[in-house]
Amino acid sequence: MLLDVGRFVQNILYRKWRLPLFVLAATPVALHVAASQVPQQSSASPAGQQSPASPGGAPPSVAATPAPAEQAATPLARAGLNIVVLDPAHGGTDLGARGTGGIHESDIVLDFAAQVRTALESQGFQVVQTRQGNANPSFDDRSAMANAQRGAIFVTLHIASTGTPGTARVYVMNDMAPGADATGLIPWDRAQAPFVSLSRKLGDQVQGLLAQRFKGSPPIAQTASVRQLRTTAAPAIAVEISSVTVEDRTQLDHMAPGVADAIARGAVAFRPTYVVPVNPGERP
Repeated sequence: MLLDVGRFVQNILYRKWRLPLFVLAATPVALHVAASQVPQQSSASPAGQQSPASPGGAPPSVAATPAPAEQAATPLARAGLNIVVLDPAHGGTDLGARGTGGIHESDIVLDFAAQVRTALESQGFQVVQTRQGNANPSFDDRSAMANAQRGAIFVTLHIASTGTPGTARVYVMNDMAPGADATGLIPWDRAQAPFVSLSRKLGDQVQGLLAQRFKGSPPIAQTASVRQLRTTAAPAIAVEISSVTVEDRTQLDHMAPGVADAIARGAVAFRPTYVVPVNPGERP
């Protein structure tokens, strides 16, 4: 079930993940992404794609110093999409949507994630999963995992409490004004703004495949103010399956292979659209 619940940035896992897109300001909730350093959609073919400006790395626990002008002018290599951050929603004491017969969203999405992960890895993607078991990372911890990667997309999995059983919907964020401040930085809670167009392209790819597989599903992605997507500085979608109201959980379990296939094939189709810069000598 998709929730729009705010939560302060707490215990972001800086020591575990690099944060190449972000700058840490003095206050605990003022994590920013430089607007001028966000990867952009390429309008060229994969062989002739143009690289955006370099994102520049920032030390994980100190304020970043802007890169010298001569570094910004250095030729850059290009890295394509190779990482999917996969987020089974809820977990721990947060069970998510609950249906009859003891059906809990948090359990089902974890099972779905296992099949989605297998499908993605079979297509050559590296998968970073926000939770492996019955844990409940904060919204910001989950976003931080995606924001720490270079050349990643973010997919969060949900089970709806409403909707026609046997259908699936992809959600992307509503249009967001960039909202950069006077320093040219985008606040943490608007990190998705520069990626909305790319997210919609990814969402439409996945939704089109879901519509082919699950009758009654819409042909294109829907827009909604999804809390988990708002703070993610990468192409990001929420995939929601209907619904926990089924009497027999196996009705949902039977959908998992089709959902996994649609997400993996959608990511493959989206892959040529998204490239990010890589500093010379640095691994993507």
